[in-house]
Amino acid sequence: MAEIQDANQASQKLFNLHLYLRQRPVMLGLLSALAVMFFLIVTGLSNIFYAQRQALGDRWFHRGVSDLEAKRYQAAVTNFRSALLYSRDDSNYQLNLAEALLGANQTAQAYAYLLNLWDREPENGQVNLELARIEAAKGQPQRAIRYYHDAVYAVWPNQQEPERVTARLELVDLLLRLNAKAQAQAELIALQQSVGEDPAEQVRLGELFVRSGDYERGLAAYRVAVKADQHNPRALAGAGEAAFMLAQYPLAEQYLEGAAEANPNDKTSDERLKTTEMVLKMDPYRSILSVDERSHVVMRAFAIAGQRLTKCGVPNDAMSGEGTKPSLGDRWTAMKPQITLAQLSRQPELADKAMDLIFRIEKQTNTFCGTPTGPDMALLLIAKLHEGN
Repeated sequence: MAEIQDANQASQKLFNLHLYLRQRPVMLGLLSALAVMFFLIVTGLSNIFYAQRQALGDRWFHRGVSDLEAKRYQAAVTNFRSALLYSRDDSNYQLNLAEALLGANQTAQAYAYLLNLWDREPENGQVNLELARIEAAKGQPQRAIRYYHDAVYAVWPNQQEPERVTARLELVDLLLRLNAKAQAQAELIALQQSVGEDPAEQVRLGELFVRSGDYERGLAAYRVAVKADQHNPRALAGAGEAAFMLAQYPLAEQYLEGAAEANPNDKTSDERLKTTEMVLKMDPYRSILSVDERSHVVMRAFAIAGQRLTKCGVPNDAMSGEGTKPSLGDRWTAMKPQITLAQLSRQPELADKAMDLIFRIEKQTNTFCGTPTGPDMALLLIAKLHEGN
């Protein structure tokens, strides 16, 4: 009897095992389906949550951008910080917050954000440019130069490509303030390739070249601007100044006359024009002068030099410059009786001797008594123009 019961129990167990094995795939399938369903639900809810966070962040960000463009800096700071609550690591949010902080004169906080951004994106052009500006304002020129260089050669989106030119222009301005003219000229030469023919850009380029002492390239830039806008007062005045510094006085006169006409209130160009006209009028070596005209020019220049010598009031021994030889004052006095129309007409070489003495007087008095004005300045410039001839 016990054996029969054991057999029945064994049979029942086999049946139950068989039934379980048949139901297991179904159960596993159901559990898998439930797991997938719950995963999709959680993923969907998570996506909805993050999308909502992103939407809220974007909403605060766009408000901040509007305030930043309107120069409502403190409001922009608040809005950008609200945006960062929903996306703490968004670089664009942080960069705009830094710019808003700079606008609100909260430089230290802006600097901290920018350094953090630089650690993450050292090739970011805008970050380098803002850091360069801060370092320049802090009186750290070498750091500023480094960041400016990084900004010039950094990655810029296509719509921000003009910012690369801005970075280089600011770098040049900083170098000029440091009197590093050779470095500034090198940067400007590189910049020429990026600047278009827009008159405003060419005028600024010309101004920087002139400040760096490269008058030839400065004149070339101004001439491009004048070609595009013949009545541009800054371009005309700049071209006139550059031509004047290059001793190209006929060209300087042309541009300075245009500058005076375009802007009658430009006193600097007006003074330059007067000096230029005197140089052209008082130069005895102009090929268009007749013998008599040249003699009259020499006689006037001789009288002007004598007056300058008298007004300078420097002792004669200081005016010699040639050891034991007669002073310039004695030589002027000795030559004065010969400087007549008749004598100059009969002795052409006398005019050259007289002009040589005049040039020496103007150079010496410039050294001892300071930079002259008016006709004496014109004679000094004529002396430099014909130096070595």
